[in-house]
Amino acid sequence: MNFEPPLEQGTLIRRYKRFLADLDVGTGTPLTVHCPNTGAMLGCAEPGSPAWYSSSDNLKRKYPNTLEVVVSANGRVGVNTARANQLIAEAISEGSLPPFAQSRFIRAEAPIPDESGRFDFLLEDDQGVPCWIEVKNMTLCDETGRGSFPDAVSERAVRHVNALARRAAADERAALVFCAQHTGVLRATLADEIHATYGAAVRAAEAGGVEVHAFGCRIEPDEIRIESALPVDLSDQRVAPQGAAR
Repeated sequence: MNFEPPLEQGTLIRRYKRFLADLDVGTGTPLTVHCPNTGAMLGCAEPGSPAWYSSSDNLKRKYPNTLEVVVSANGRVGVNTARANQLIAEAISEGSLPPFAQSRFIRAEAPIPDESGRFDFLLEDDQGVPCWIEVKNMTLCDETGRGSFPDAVSERAVRHVNALARRAAADERAALVFCAQHTGVLRATLADEIHATYGAAVRAAEAGGVEVHAFGCRIEPDEIRIESALPVDLSDQRVAPQGAAR
């Protein structure tokens, strides 16, 4: 995914009201930008962090600039959650994601069969077997390279995982894909310490046949691109009190 023109740079002053952020861009007046992220943005919303933003020429937008990247202590972080789906769709269309290289793209925002809601993507193989994909944007990362999801309690994410499990139980292919828009992520895990119910749901879904994949990204001012597959560790990463049984 190319940025034309390249992203402009400033310094994050604050993120507030969920969807707004103020940046210092050297003009003496803070620039208010749209912040397209509903999560907690743990570790990537620290005041004083370098921040990159895009600009739109859409005159109908109240805030024509969009926060795209925050440079955290552990790496560059793509905070625009919509980019995760775009990056995965681009890679699938290019045939550059090996797990899905033998499937063709059918549609985005695919209705979940026999229930309400939508999956991010529907693919299909040569035999007509569907592959349902749900993408999650992973931005939480510690200093060891442990990336984890979610960064806040998300009942919606649990519903999506359970819906994937039902498609796998119906002998259809189902996949949960973590797009790690964080250059510091070396491995993908579940944030049980934040939302244990989600972790349990993912482990149950994986045991029932749902595939779990993770991919890391290259993040530059002129480009964000899926760069490599990442190892996935679904074990509970919480540290038990000393002497306690796990």
